[in-house]
Amino acid sequence: MGRGKLRIYLGAAPGVGKTYAMLSEAHRRVERGTDCVVGFVEHHSRTRTEVMLHGLELIERRQLAYRGSTFTEMDVDAILARRPAVALVDELAHTNVPGSRNAKRWQDVEELLQAGIDVVSTVNIQHLESLGDVVETITGVRQRETVPDEVARRADQIELVDMSPQALRRRMAHGNVYKPDKVDAALSNYFRPGNLTALRELALLWVADRVDEYLQEYRGEHNIRSTCQARERIVVGLTGGPEGRTLIRRAARLAEKGAGGEVLAVYIARSDGLTSASPKELAVQRTLVEGLGGTFHHVIGDDVPDALLEFARGVNATQIVLGVSRRRSWQSVFSPGVSATVARESGPDLDVHIVTHDEAAKGRGLPVARGARLGRSRIIWGWVTGIAGPALLAVLLSQLVPELGLANDMLLFLTFTVAAALLGGLLPALASAAFGSLLLNYYFTPPVHKLTIADPKNIVAIAIFVGVAVSVASVVDLAARRTHQAARLRAESEILSFLAGSVLRGEDSLDALLERLRETFAMQSVVLLERTSEVDPWTTAAAVGTGTVVRPEDADVDLPIGDTMALALTGRVLPAEDRRVLGAFAAQAAVVLDRQRLVDEAEKSRELAEANRIRTALLAAVSHDLRTPLAGIKASVTSLRSDDVEWSEEDRADLLEGIEDGADRLAALIGNLLDMSRLNTGTVVPLIRETDLDEVVPMALGGVPEESVDLDIPETLPMVAVDRGLLERAVANIVENTVKYSPTGQPVHVSASALASRVELRVVDRGPGVPDEAKNRIFEPFQHHGDAPRGSGVGLGLAVARGFTEAIGGTLTAEDTPGGGLTMVITLPIAGEGPPVSPQLPTSAVT
Repeated sequence: MGRGKLRIYLGAAPGVGKTYAMLSEAHRRVERGTDCVVGFVEHHSRTRTEVMLHGLELIERRQLAYRGSTFTEMDVDAILARRPAVALVDELAHTNVPGSRNAKRWQDVEELLQAGIDVVSTVNIQHLESLGDVVETITGVRQRETVPDEVARRADQIELVDMSPQALRRRMAHGNVYKPDKVDAALSNYFRPGNLTALRELALLWVADRVDEYLQEYRGEHNIRSTCQARERIVVGLTGGPEGRTLIRRAARLAEKGAGGEVLAVYIARSDGLTSASPKELAVQRTLVEGLGGTFHHVIGDDVPDALLEFARGVNATQIVLGVSRRRSWQSVFSPGVSATVARESGPDLDVHIVTHDEAAKGRGLPVARGARLGRSRIIWGWVTGIAGPALLAVLLSQLVPELGLANDMLLFLTFTVAAALLGGLLPALASAAFGSLLLNYYFTPPVHKLTIADPKNIVAIAIFVGVAVSVASVVDLAARRTHQAARLRAESEILSFLAGSVLRGEDSLDALLERLRETFAMQSVVLLERTSEVDPWTTAAAVGTGTVVRPEDADVDLPIGDTMALALTGRVLPAEDRRVLGAFAAQAAVVLDRQRLVDEAEKSRELAEANRIRTALLAAVSHDLRTPLAGIKASVTSLRSDDVEWSEEDRADLLEGIEDGADRLAALIGNLLDMSRLNTGTVVPLIRETDLDEVVPMALGGVPEESVDLDIPETLPMVAVDRGLLERAVANIVENTVKYSPTGQPVHVSASALASRVELRVVDRGPGVPDEAKNRIFEPFQHHGDAPRGSGVGLGLAVARGFTEAIGGTLTAEDTPGGGLTMVITLPIAGEGPPVSPQLPTSAVT
């Protein structure tokens, strides 16, 4: 009997319809005559799912007693005894009750598969073991019930049950997933749009990877060599040269044009280990491709075109990006090159892009590093070749072929001189020319074995020999100098380009700029000094490194910047040729410092403008909203003091109640005005300490009727790090505002829950709600939304609440309530999870 087949319905979250899809599949199989039973299905009291169980054979569950309670689990023995063709087993990651046959349900499923029974099961993406940390980061909830990834990957079929976050939240709001009393808590915690979107993306990516595995298996089983262009996979062929960065960026742009594009950079190394690639450059390119979301691969292969094509077809690539050959044009006579060969042999299923770059046709040698000229070993070999070579040649020629002729002898000696110039530069070549001329004179020009020349023609020949040797040596040395200068200028251009780019990007980190300067010139410290006049002492505007100085004259290098600023560097004395780049850094540092100060001044101007706006709005509010309760109080008091009317006890009570209501409204308005003034002047300094929400929130509800609020603050919540007084005032303002806009008979729901390193307090109403474009505006001072009556306040309640919340390191935002209404969300840091984010308040402020 063979092993049964496993089919898994995978979902991103509960409620997307996995169990429903599984039961629909069971009905289809039963209609086709398949023997199908329900081993275990949990319908969670969902009516539509429960209806789908009708008409299917159910295997009775096994009852287990554990800690005084009775639980039901799938009866594996009963299913094995029944031996159906297909068994439905819901919730693959479920942990069985202690005392069960297996600890995990996936182990039960494994037994059924081993017995030859096909299994259809369900699982959510968050229950896969390898994704536990990722899911906890997204949702703030650690999944305790998991299933090994290998179990899911071994499934014969995996079907994704997908649903958009908006549709799933609507299903929940309509009561199709959880009971009504759990809907609000679920929507405000685990089932938030951001969480559902991230989980959905995680499920889609996991299934896409599994599809790739299926495709590779199929192509291998059927020996399919051509690629299946399901999505764009772009292979970048690297040589280790500097053009690789251009190719990687070009491939990344191609990948962005198609959804799901993927970049794979590959370097083909020869099996003999001989390579001209720069390890440093390859490391840079690896970092670049990984930073762009691609992958880097190192492949061994003697035939580079074949290895590259084999790799591309192996990963099911659709495009290959190569650079124009760096070889000289004459070298193409001997072989067409890698790019041309790959383009010719790629076939119709692979598109080959040949990209031009700055290194095209410049030769395959790597560029000389900055500061490098002729190496020490080359100079030594140059001297050895220039001195020992002619001496050995003179001995050999005089003993073996003494009658070869002076012209031929000179050409042979010139060979060693040229070799010495190529290896060691000018000095070894000059020495070789001089030493060679002496040997020619002594051994090969009459009279031999004497340093005299009898024939004037020989004098001319030796002079030409010396001239040619010196010319070759000069050309080689000049080339080395030019190469060094080019490398230096290139490095300088890169630095200047960085500085120009930082200006265009608006970067204003002075410390980062000085740190880059210190690293560029390998200095110990860099200090930017300034003073107001020539007679004033220097002050430090910014400094990085150790051993900083306080005066330019104490530094190893100082560079004036105008009349009042200077750049001071310690560590070593820089050559004069470095001062040009140093001057560019100094100018940029001055620009950044000025920009920082302009930004600070602009912020102060903005604050002054905002304060002026608030003063104007305050005058408008005082002119009406404060005068209204005062007018009512004045009218009631005047009526009571009047001797013309005899007031009954009931009338007196009504007038006194009006006075009390007006005084309460007046006190609330003045309190909010004073709070807003404290926030704007920066005199609110919170006293942060560990606090339980269930002690603070009930005290904030004293200003509203008891029946108007439904409070749900679990005692098991972790403590939060807040200022109790400020939090109480913030909650009170939010609740009073929410109750004001809630429909009659619909209490406001106040609840709290813990998510990762924070606690969320949610105030939910079922009122008319607020459109998205107005959600931020309602937190501005003196704002009324919709048709709020003018007498309802000056519009400071929510502004004060947000100000106090941010002062204690929290946030206050507004969200739509599913089904209609508005939800105010206060997010607070859990105590012990690090210091809260402090507001921008002056250090001298006091409460």
